[in-house]
Amino acid sequence: MRTDFSWTPDADSGIMQRFISVNGVELELAECGAGDRLALCLHGFPELNYSWRFQMPMLAERGWKVWAPNLRGYGGSEKPEGIKAYRLDTLIEDVAALIDASGAKEVMLIAHDWGAIIAWHFAIKRLRPLTRLVIMNVPHPKVAEREIRHWRQFKKSWYIFFFQLPWLPERMMGGNGARGIKGAFYNMAVDKSRFGRDVLQTYANAALRPGSMTAMINFYRALLRTPDMRNIGDARVETPTLMIWGEEDAALNIHCTEGTEQWVPHFTLHRLPKVSHWVQQEAPEKVNALLGEWLDLPNK
Repeated sequence: MRTDFSWTPDADSGIMQRFISVNGVELELAECGAGDRLALCLHGFPELNYSWRFQMPMLAERGWKVWAPNLRGYGGSEKPEGIKAYRLDTLIEDVAALIDASGAKEVMLIAHDWGAIIAWHFAIKRLRPLTRLVIMNVPHPKVAEREIRHWRQFKKSWYIFFFQLPWLPERMMGGNGARGIKGAFYNMAVDKSRFGRDVLQTYANAALRPGSMTAMINFYRALLRTPDMRNIGDARVETPTLMIWGEEDAALNIHCTEGTEQWVPHFTLHRLPKVSHWVQQEAPEKVNALLGEWLDLPNK
């Protein structure tokens, strides 16, 4: 049995860890809670399932079985070779396989950053039924398509194009003990106390695993080099959706929250002032309160 987990949960958190094989890959999985209602939490770049450590116990207390995988390529999860192994259509198949393996009768996706790109795509493609969708700091794909045409967003998205280069992004992000990974969190954060040395080192250690940096950056390479992101039909999401957005996002401008209702009729937005892109880690008390209040509303 593998025990090379990327982090060690607090003893009183109720979070356990294991590995699970789905869709041809072995993924590192953190879990807590029980029952037939699944809250599946998808992390972003350059995060881990560790980023959901504040939300998982709260959701479990509310009666959800909570699963937070490390996406393929991250932490202890398997790292297939090649850019096409990280295409969006493959990533949503991983999500579908996790849902199938859970045996859940009700599923809520909770997602941040890259995980939210996957979650939007999954909800649009309707691979499996969802009862709720929670998105943090990533726009609906049609809103993203609109915003990238404006300089206000294009200038913030420079790194996506930089990541298309061979080997240089890996060296820049992973060099000097993954200094670029640490800086991505610390430099963008508003409340830097949330990203102490131990937190930053957890992410750095994961990124420094053999093959991790290339796999993580391959998400971006596959996004631009395959048609998956563009093949989304009418892009409608009928699932009731909550968006929580840290307003001081250095990577995504605030207009990315506007106009979502055109494609998501059952939509609720909460913007958090003086909070960065790393919203669920930087403001976990506020995020958990908003999430709890929304879950108490009738699901319609």
